Amino acid sequence: QVQLVESGGGSVQAGGSLSLSCVVSGSTDRFGCMAWFRQAPGKKREGVAISYTGGTYYDDSVQGRLTISSDNAKNTVTLQMNSLKSEDTGMYYCAARRPGQLCGPSVATRDYNYWGQGTQVTVSS
Repeated sequence: QVQLVESGGGSVQAGGSLSLSCVVSGSTDRFGCMAWFRQAPGKKREGVAISYTGGTYYDDSVQGRLTISSDNAKNTVTLQMNSLKSEDTGMYYCAARRPGQLCGPSVATRDYNYWGQGTQVTVSS
């Protein structure tokens, strides 16, 4: 059974940094399409950083501050978060699409087949 496990969340002052990690277990296949989504209290889940076939995508709100990197051989994906703002506060979820497929920079939650349990990021101003 495929499982995604996130780690690295926490509380930080505005302007600080955090690094989130996600490990895929339960499969020896390579997951080439992975993403980080954020859900703030009372808001819908939104895609903030995506690693897709041949590239990466960032939401405008995080462009230049967040960096997604993936290691397909190890089935891990990280999210380096710098210059954090209070509006970055929320639950961060790792997501993956089924292995063995090409993918584009989709931010639609329905396009992702596997989800982690989420890790909380709180940025105080």
